[in-house]
Amino acid sequence: MLKPYDLPSLGDLACFEAAARNLSFKLASAELNVTPAAVSHRIKALERDLDQPLFNRHYRGVELTESGALLFVALQRGFETISDCVARIRNHQAHMGASIAATTAMSGLWLTPRLGAFWKTHPGVAISQLIQDQGKSHGVDLSIHYGDPAAEEGETRVLFHDRIVAMGSQQFAETWKIETIDDLLSVPLIHTQSGINPYTEWPDWFANFNRPAPSGPGFYLNNYLISLQAAEDHIGAVLGWEGLLGGYLSTERLVRLTPETMESPHSFYLRIHGRASANARLFAEWLAKPA
Repeated sequence: MLKPYDLPSLGDLACFEAAARNLSFKLASAELNVTPAAVSHRIKALERDLDQPLFNRHYRGVELTESGALLFVALQRGFETISDCVARIRNHQAHMGASIAATTAMSGLWLTPRLGAFWKTHPGVAISQLIQDQGKSHGVDLSIHYGDPAAEEGETRVLFHDRIVAMGSQQFAETWKIETIDDLLSVPLIHTQSGINPYTEWPDWFANFNRPAPSGPGFYLNNYLISLQAAEDHIGAVLGWEGLLGGYLSTERLVRLTPETMESPHSFYLRIHGRASANARLFAEWLAKPA
C-alpha cells in the first residue's frame, strides 16, 4: 500500500529537529534520553534517505547545511502546529469558556483585577488563566504580551500604551534624599531581566533624559513582581509603568521618586490565536475596549 505522505522515519525527523535546535548531538541525546551515538545513527539514516548532508560536522560541533536549515524550519512549523493541537486536546475547555495566557506580573497587576467586572456583564463565560513566564503559549485562545504587535503574524489587539517612571518606597526616598533625577544615578537600583520581555532598563531610561548610565549598586532579578516587592522593602528604586501600577501609587505602596516620565517604547497587546472561540473573541474585545 502506498504511504499517504512522502516522509522519512518520524523518529529520525524528531531526532534531527532536537539536534538542529540545539546544534549539538550531545544536547539532543540528553533531551531525548538516548545516547549521542543513537542520535548520530538516526541522523545518518535520515541523510541516506534524503541523499543529502544535513549537518557540517566539525571538531568543536555541528552546523546546518542549506538543506538542513530548510528541513529544520519546516519541522519547527509543523511541530508547533501539532503542539498547539495536542495542548488544546489536553486542556479542552467547555464550549462556553475562554483561556488566556499571561505572565505572573501581567496577570496579578492587570488581568485578574478586571475579571470581576467582565463576569458582571458576561456571567456565563468561564475564563481560565495560564500563568506563563517563559516560552510560547500553546493551547490557549488568547495571550498577553509586551512588545511590538506588528511583529506578530496573527491577529492582535493593543491593550494599552503606558509611561515609565522611577518608583520606590517613601522610606527609600527619604533615606537617600532623592529629589531630582541626578540623585538616582548613584543610589541602589533594582534591575528586572526576564530574558523574554523587552523591558526598558535603567541605562535606557537615563539616556532618554540625556543622563549617563547609573553608577550605584544593582540588585538583579528575573521576576517583575519580586522586583516590586524588593522596592517595597526599601532595597532600591524600580522602573514601573504608571498606569499598570496605579494601585501601588494610589495606596503609596510605592511613590514616584522624580517627576520625569518616559513614554514606553512598547505596548501591552493581546494576541488572538487562530482557533479562538466566539466567547474568547468576546472577551478579547472587552479587554481591548478603551476604559
